[in-house]
Amino acid sequence: MSLTVVVRMKAKPDEANRLGAELAALVPPTVAEPGCLSYRPYVDPDDPASWILVEEWTDPDAFDRHLKTPHLAHTLEVFEHILAEPLSLRRFTEVT
Repeated sequence: MSLTVVVRMKAKPDEANRLGAELAALVPPTVAEPGCLSYRPYVDPDDPASWILVEEWTDPDAFDRHLKTPHLAHTLEVFEHILAEPLSLRRFTEVT
């Protein structure tokens, strides 16, 4: 069963560019992970501090392995300093 994850983030004032850079840096190592089908950050054109990340994984186990990677751990540490509020993570499965 595939898994889609949607993460919502809001940067602190003056940190939107850094948030975008951190998300962009996550893409190459994440798409190279086994089980990653896609990993795409999006910015709200009306609010550059608001971002979502849409992730697609082959299964929940692949996503759980992703949560333990060093590159994600580093980014989550950075997020502690640049996010205006805790991120929101939602998991969705495809209806068959």
